[in-house]
Amino acid sequence: MEKLFTTESVTIGHPDKMCDLIADTILDAYLRKDPNTRCACEVAISKNKVFIMGEITSKATINIEKIVRKTINAIGYNNDELLFNGNTVDIIIDIHKQSLDIKRGVDQKELGAGDQGIMYGYATNETISCMPKVHELSSMLAKRLEKVRTKNIIQGLRPDGKVQVTLAINKNKETIKCLVISAQHDPTKDLKLLKEEIIKEVIKKVIPSNLITKSTQIFINPTGRFVIGGPASDSGLTGRKIMVDTYGGLIPHGGGAFSGKDYTKVDRSAAYYARYVAKNIVKSNLASKCLVSVSYAIGVSKPLMVDIETFNTNTVPKTTILKIINQVFDFSPSNIIKELDLKHPIYTKTTLYSHFGKPNLSWEKLDKVDIIKQYLTKISNS
Repeated sequence: MEKLFTTESVTIGHPDKMCDLIADTILDAYLRKDPNTRCACEVAISKNKVFIMGEITSKATINIEKIVRKTINAIGYNNDELLFNGNTVDIIIDIHKQSLDIKRGVDQKELGAGDQGIMYGYATNETISCMPKVHELSSMLAKRLEKVRTKNIIQGLRPDGKVQVTLAINKNKETIKCLVISAQHDPTKDLKLLKEEIIKEVIKKVIPSNLITKSTQIFINPTGRFVIGGPASDSGLTGRKIMVDTYGGLIPHGGGAFSGKDYTKVDRSAAYYARYVAKNIVKSNLASKCLVSVSYAIGVSKPLMVDIETFNTNTVPKTTILKIINQVFDFSPSNIIKELDLKHPIYTKTTLYSHFGKPNLSWEKLDKVDIIKQYLTKISNS
């Protein structure tokens, strides 16, 4: 029986992702001057306005408007021809300090969780990065689509773009059932040439040839024309691309988004730590797939729950894996911040093409594999 898996990704000029990037750029700017900044920054974009709102408590002072304009211009929306211009768009800023009630719960001797919530981390051995293959492919396609625009490999592209991949698995054979790429372009761009260029410079550069068959459906700008894009065509909001940011909707996602939130917000930092745990479990060969679930109460340092799902791929009992996790890993917010070294301006590195699977991020390290194997040996011999 054929199984189908679909995920999507977006480029830097997609309105929602623009909001994520602006929020994380503001966060990084504060952390650069004050590593103890508390930030929960939300961004919304419409055709004519950018709204910056939320709670920020920091010793640092930064020019938020200047950062917003610089970020929008760097994305590529820097002239009136695109119907959205970072140089002239209205920017409305409504920032106040973190609630004292939240501060009371977080800033204790033993740092408390910044909010209640459920977080998930996932890893699979189907790719070197331990990311789901179909989501890795969609992320790589979006990243390549952005590169061919910024490097002018394909001329006449604009910043907005979306990608969707459907992977089919039939009798353990993988093929691409469907590819969808929507790429914003100049009004004078020849659409037939654009399709040919995207097939040559994007699809063929990313997708292994053995995954493409005669029955693979490829849709490039399915409506035929994509000139008006970005905030001129659709509003944007932080946290609206949470499946792009995580594992493509193939596993659950907790209630909270990531961008614009500092490391005390466990809906971000604990999701990173859960990924760290899941990846080390998979790389220790205790399971081929591992989903780690964790939940917190606001102001409480220890998680209320840590659980796993291995989808029947575990090589040892799940109770043994849980015992190892409880011995090797510490899910308290203070330890997460320390162990993953989160007090630095690293967050704009996470914003695009998923927060996971990038080797330069601390939650992707595999420094617990040997320790896990030692504990497994100890448990087996007891």
